[in-house]
Amino acid sequence: MPRLIRLSLKKRNVSCVARLLDAEAPRTCKALWEALPQSGPVYHAKYARNEIYILVPRFAQTEPGRENPTITLIPGDLVYFGFEPWQLSAGSHGYSTAETQAGHTPMVDLAVFYERNNLLLNPDFGFVPGNVYGTIVEGLVEFAAASRDIWRAGGVDETLSYERAG
Repeated sequence: MPRLIRLSLKKRNVSCVARLLDAEAPRTCKALWEALPQSGPVYHAKYARNEIYILVPRFAQTEPGRENPTITLIPGDLVYFGFEPWQLSAGSHGYSTAETQAGHTPMVDLAVFYERNNLLLNPDFGFVPGNVYGTIVEGLVEFAAASRDIWRAGGVDETLSYERAG
């Protein structure tokens, strides 16, 4: 039986359901499933294009490593990025040193891609492959509309949450 998670944008009162890709990304799915729920302030991507995400402290006992990686995402992809503090500390990203290097905490970027034409290329350090660990199976149209609104209106006071569905 497939494992499902619910993603919610609290302020915009919208959610979607995603199926974990256990066969394609077993280590990433296991790490995320065991760490649920997760939530945080939402950010909209600056370089990757049609992406919203949260940054949380690394939660896996052992980093999953690369599995089911890509740099070209499609609508509905859920992606895991493990980042070291130095990768997020560039002022061009808009994060403060306190946000990204508090205690030198490695961060995880839990991302949702909601439309086409995405490319994971960061001008500071090149291609950034991510682990595709899930796919949205319900509510993508509404979730994409809310995500576009974050791009246009901003994400201040918005929270993106991940939890087990059902």
